Amino acid sequence: MTHSLHAPVSALIRTVAREVVLHHYQDLAQHQIAEKTPGDLVTIADKESEKRLSAGLADILPSASIVGEEAVAADPALIERVNDSTAWIIDPIDGTHNFAHGHPPFGIIIALVEGGETVAGWLYDPLADRMCHAVRGGGAFINDEIVLARESGEALPIAAISTMYIPEPRRAALAAAIDGKFAMVDIPRCAAEQYPRLVLGQNDVTLFERTLPWDHAAGVLFTLEAGGHAARLDGSPYRPGDQRRGMLAAASPAMWNKAAAIII
Repeated sequence: MTHSLHAPVSALIRTVAREVVLHHYQDLAQHQIAEKTPGDLVTIADKESEKRLSAGLADILPSASIVGEEAVAADPALIERVNDSTAWIIDPIDGTHNFAHGHPPFGIIIALVEGGETVAGWLYDPLADRMCHAVRGGGAFINDEIVLARESGEALPIAAISTMYIPEPRRAALAAAIDGKFAMVDIPRCAAEQYPRLVLGQNDVTLFERTLPWDHAAGVLFTLEAGGHAARLDGSPYRPGDQRRGMLAAASPAMWNKAAAIII
């Protein structure tokens, strides 16, 4: 069953997507796009979306801390709030690089964390009006219909792997290990799209180097609750407050094991 806060959170996400995110989509002036760090963009829409989402989530659950991607960019110490008793984690526009360049995919991601564990998550694609939702122990849903993860069924499993943040010599070793065992495809540069691709049988495996909580807390839960698998490279569970790098996700536990034996 969906989370008890699913209706108000989903309504908030859709409202902010319509009134802020899509309002600015393909209509950004150059001065409305900036670099936080080289290659890491932020737009006026990210900032406005986070402000609206933060206020709305505070109204829905006033006792919860709020950890937003852009707030943490301004004050890195705020990331420690993911370990509070209850916290909202916000990615106001996931896939900002795509959004800023006027093309999909991009989305909004919200996670609810209790005691350091993700208990609910939302990944929303505004262009498709696709709401992915998961509840710890309660299943995974797309637009309120339960969904079960499935593999692609291709002879060579489909691997979406970015080597962007992987240093040499690991990068070359990874490419050699995968060659002939997986069919490599481009990543969407958007976790709100990548996790659904695993669950919907479009990709079989994906490897993440950076595992920031606003990108991954909701998606990991969505994958697990749908029957897929996601874990650290040593097999330990992903926790939003764990700032280690590296995570492998797959459409099934068997596919995760197969990929881990080759990649790790």
